[in-house]
Amino acid sequence: MDESHQSDPLRRARLRWRARRGLLENDLIFERFFSKYEQQLSDADVAALTRLLELSDNELMDLLLARTEPEGDLATPDVVRLLQMLRNV
Repeated sequence: MDESHQSDPLRRARLRWRARRGLLENDLIFERFFSKYEQQLSDADVAALTRLLELSDNELMDLLLARTEPEGDLATPDVVRLLQMLRNV
């Protein structure tokens, strides 16, 4: 098995719970994302997703809908790649 795969089901469940947002639009995107990618997430993906989930609902929605792009310390290759995955579900 790929060592970078996030195999801890409890950690993935906590992440999925944390992804529940106040805005329905965000919830729908995350539900589709987890349905498609949950079993494939690596530790780097989980870390990037955790960083995105630290944003406010409105900031996150702007990123998900490509109204804005990640800036500063959020603009890491892992966050940008994960954001593309979220935008494409």
